[in-house]
Amino acid sequence: MRSSIHLTAREQRITWELLELLHSSLDLHEVLRGAYGALCKLVPADHGALCVSLPGDPTAYDWAVADLPPELFAGYAELAPHDFVRSAVIAQPNVVLRDSEMLPRTAIERSVMFRRSRELGMRLEQAMAVLLAVEPGWHGGITLYRDRRRPFSDRDRALLQHLAPSIAAATRLCRRFGDSMQRGDALEAALRREGMEVVVVAPPASLLARSAGAEALLERWFAPVERSAGALPAPLARALGAVAAAPAPGAHAAPWVRHTSGGELRVDFVPFLERGRTLWVVELREGAVAATPGPWRGQLTDRQIEVAERVLRGWDNALIAEDLGCAPATVKKHLQRVYDALGVPSRTALMAQAAQRG
Repeated sequence: MRSSIHLTAREQRITWELLELLHSSLDLHEVLRGAYGALCKLVPADHGALCVSLPGDPTAYDWAVADLPPELFAGYAELAPHDFVRSAVIAQPNVVLRDSEMLPRTAIERSVMFRRSRELGMRLEQAMAVLLAVEPGWHGGITLYRDRRRPFSDRDRALLQHLAPSIAAATRLCRRFGDSMQRGDALEAALRREGMEVVVVAPPASLLARSAGAEALLERWFAPVERSAGALPAPLARALGAVAAAPAPGAHAAPWVRHTSGGELRVDFVPFLERGRTLWVVELREGAVAATPGPWRGQLTDRQIEVAERVLRGWDNALIAEDLGCAPATVKKHLQRVYDALGVPSRTALMAQAAQRG
């Protein structure tokens, strides 16, 4: 979820400070500690915790910020199943929740987590948290606490929701490239990630380094007229320019996507600092798109085929409507008729049928 919020001059200044901290290092602990300090200027809190999960154990965490008694973290693996904050945000990833949206007050006061904090001499009266579903297999988390009965406001929630995608993007960059970048082998680390090629770019479009398969991938997806030696293809250079010129450069942005009848290319731009200058890791992912089965053409109208093809690309109704020049409600009607004609109940079932018949 990406929120829209009008920032005051003070909030704008602190937000810029926070974004600068997020992209000042590839050391996860350094980045998150800096972010926590700036975040507490925007959203006052008495205690907090920022963490990322460890591979293979969803209850084991690397606590980058642990502004709470160490005893609370020492036995957290046993406490985790009873942590109402963790349970609530896992159910709604990437959505900021306040304690009143997690459990009724009476249930909170009866909870194991609440009682444990009391045993440690703390009064965790209010909480606000978000689970950052960064990538499959691991996640991050931010939790803020107040030790007085002063609930986090709608404004507090909106500010954290606004900043969460940027914190998630920086966490992903540190986790993926931090250790290897310090050794100068970020590309080798990326190569081990199946299905992704990367290039490193100095603005506006100069290629500094690339993974072994990146050049061949770019040749597959961009015409000769779009490519030039030592530079990003022109469409990607324009996209990078737009991301770099955004009011909050480096904040989480939607990927750049190019579609063909048989697949799609998804491109993400991730900034990092090297010797005081901003460089960009350009992540390139190819994905296959299920072909429209031949038998469907005898069951669907031409317009329904157009809608179905775009569903198979993973497009939502709004994007399909924009591409076809019609209203989302019209797309919804066409899609329902596709379901009826093919005897499927949902998008997921439609894509499964296409995969089986393709």
